[in-house]
Order: sequence, then C-alpha cells, then structure tokens
Amino acid sequence: MTVELMGIQINNCTFEEGVNIGMDLIASDKVSQVVTINPEMYNESNINESFTQILHEAELVIPDGVGIKIALMLKGINAQRIPGVDFAKRLLEECAKKSYPVAIVGSKEEVITKAVQNLQNTIPNLNIAYYHNGYFDNNDEIYEKLNQSGAKLILAALGSPKQEFFIYNAKKILHPCLMIGIGGSLDVWSGAVKRAPKIFQKLGLEWLYRTISQPERFKRIFPTLPLFLLKVITYRGK
Repeated sequence: MTVELMGIQINNCTFEEGVNIGMDLIASDKVSQVVTINPEMYNESNINESFTQILHEAELVIPDGVGIKIALMLKGINAQRIPGVDFAKRLLEECAKKSYPVAIVGSKEEVITKAVQNLQNTIPNLNIAYYHNGYFDNNDEIYEKLNQSGAKLILAALGSPKQEFFIYNAKKILHPCLMIGIGGSLDVWSGAVKRAPKIFQKLGLEWLYRTISQPERFKRIFPTLPLFLLKVITYRGK
C-alpha cells in the first residue's frame, strides 16, 4: 500500500514486507530503484524537478528519516520507519542465502574497503563481486564494471541526490538488478561511525544520538526538520 505525502507516493509497509518487495524486485527482469526518503530529499524535490521525477518513478520508496514518520503521523498515518542501513544489510543477507552476487559503490577507499571486509566477515557466503570508491569521473566505466560483475543488488553510497541520479541513469544501461542509495551506511559498516544504542533506535531517536555525538549535524537537522513539518501541516497540493 502506498500513501501520499506532499505529492510523493511512499510505500507504507512493515520492514519484513519491504524486504519481500525488495527480493521480488531483485528477481524481476528490470533495473529497479529503492529510495530511502527523508526530509532533505523533499527539500531537493522542491528545487529540482528532475529529482522529483526520480521519486515518482522509483519502484520502492520507504520512510527512512524520522521526520517522514512524524509527517505521516500528522496526516493520521501510522507508518513504520525503515532505516536504510538496516534495510540494505538485510537484503545483503538475503542475497547471500540465494548466492546472488552484489556490488557496492561509494565513500572513501579506506571506508569501503573496511566495510566490505566487515560485511564479508559477518554475513556467511556473501559474494561482493565488485566494489569501488565514490571518487570517479566516468559513470559509464562504473556501469560497465557493474554489468560485468553480474550483481543482482547494487548499493550506491554517493550521498543524495547524486546517488539517486546515478541509479536512475543506470536503469537504461544495467542488466536487471535492484539498486539502493545508502547514504552514509558504509561509514557504519566500516566502524568509522558508531550507531546509536538499541534503545535510541527503537524509540526512533537515532537522529538525536547522532546530533549529540556529532554536533556538526545540528545545522543539517535544524531548521530543516521543523520547516519540513510546517510545510506538511500547511500543504494544500499543487
């Protein structure tokens, strides 16, 4: 089931339902895109029509940011937040069980190398067929390598909106697969960034923990989040 939030359709599903949809997309005969949406992406869509088109055409849009969950609550919709870092890792685990090759692109060389090592050490039989850091100028070369890898799941950690455009442009180039923009997930998997304690995650306050531990994030959240929620309250459609 999808719900509409300021003109964008969001999949209102449980974590497990989202994983099942993701695995179905992996098994399909096309390139599919998952967007883990947050308030910053809504801000980008307000100034970038091409990005709005990506959000409209994505095969799966899941509520990642806590701001999205709060916004939907304001509309009387109780949606489950699906953290992109957890969602992507679960799909890696499911791909390992089915012997699907996967690929990862993004972040600094030392970060992705350590993340790949940690993932392979913690997920039995995980086949990371290709990985590359996020510092490249020729997308076509990377697309070619991804095709050669045979990856059925491709994770792009290039930051938003760059990663969403990278994925969207790949739809007409790559062999059938599922692609997900994962933002800073490699920082977590590499150990460079520590995740919030489970209690913060359970209460949906991971953003608060990260703001306390990384004060520089304060400018990113405020006033972005309050202004986003104000837009939700006053939104009358286009």
